Amino acid sequence: MIRALALNACLVEGGFTLASEIGAVWKKYKEDKNPEAKKQLIANYVSLVKYVAERMAINLPPHIEVNDLINDGIIGLIDAIDKFDPERGVKFETYASTRVHGAILDSLRALDWVPRRVRKKAREIEAAFQSMENKLGRAPTEEEMASVLNISPEELQKELLSISGTALLSLDEIFYGESGDLSLMEMIRELGEGPEEEAVRKDVEKVLKRTIEVLPPKEKLVISLYYYEELTLKEITQVLQLSEARISQLHTQAVIRLKNKLRTAFSEHFALNS
Repeated sequence: MIRALALNACLVEGGFTLASEIGAVWKKYKEDKNPEAKKQLIANYVSLVKYVAERMAINLPPHIEVNDLINDGIIGLIDAIDKFDPERGVKFETYASTRVHGAILDSLRALDWVPRRVRKKAREIEAAFQSMENKLGRAPTEEEMASVLNISPEELQKELLSISGTALLSLDEIFYGESGDLSLMEMIRELGEGPEEEAVRKDVEKVLKRTIEVLPPKEKLVISLYYYEELTLKEITQVLQLSEARISQLHTQAVIRLKNKLRTAFSEHFALNS
């Protein structure tokens, strides 16, 4: 039944032009669970699902179809529509995007599409990156990393592309959390305007900026375009005039560098300021 609704939503996509129109549909659905109102809500927000799915595709192998991600995401959208409480004062788009994102991640994990060999290789590369950064006191170049791993720079780029899916899941667990909480970026946007909330916002932004600043220029730009400007893979390729494969490689390298740094930085910062 849910799958049928998901597929139907892709066929009947359409939006409301006025806030009052969508507000009336929300009211009708929340009052009596009207099935027609639910279909209208799904159709109205399916573009959000497409947007989330296309952004997540930045680091997925070619055999994972974006349309499959969209179908899985619509299941998350339906769940969000059922559970959303307008009285809590959170924007539905913010609430739904994390549920959509979580539904897609759950589906990817259930597929277990990352082979054990690839996971092992990802751990080896992550350990090598961390070791080199500790030794050099800076981010290692691709040539330095290739030398340590006893492979050519071209082979390193191929390896980075092959492990890109594991990097996606790892970074999303940092930004989103396995429990489906608000993402870090959304938390910043949705904080209130009081002095305490503003202090938390500044602390989070300070840690992020300090951590991202140490990335090599191209990786820093990819991360900024993806997580701050929220561009899709296709849009980033147009901005940087690089192939999708190269963007994925840069994103993977950046994620590997950031993963442990962010966890450590947030733990230390908020421990000192608690």
